[in-house]
Amino acid sequence: MKQCAGYVKYLVAIKELSEADEYVRCVNISKHLGVSRPSVSKMLRCLANSGYVYEDYCNSVVLTPEGEKAVEEIFSTFNEVNTFFHKFLKLSKEESHEQAIKFITDFPQDTCERLRKVVRRTLKKKDA
Repeated sequence: MKQCAGYVKYLVAIKELSEADEYVRCVNISKHLGVSRPSVSKMLRCLANSGYVYEDYCNSVVLTPEGEKAVEEIFSTFNEVNTFFHKFLKLSKEESHEQAIKFITDFPQDTCERLRKVVRRTLKKKDA
């Protein structure tokens, strides 16, 4: 499943914030992404209309099962791409995180999948 770049950025932010805190609020997403609260509200409305977050996101943003599935797919590629930028290109954790998000949102899915496979193969060779 392919989401637009905005969806991916917000879904990643929601997932990361939910791992750090029980409640994910609009203000947390705004600070995390460096965007305005009205922008967050607008995107959350789109995510709710697409079935990725529950409608009642004013108090706390919660992913639906469909949203969880989308995040799982995103992170299956994100983790390897992030590893590539951090371990292979020696970018800082913050830079590699930012670049990995840009990569998975801007490059075609098949290119992301190919990089993912290369990283996995290379890491397996290092471990062997």
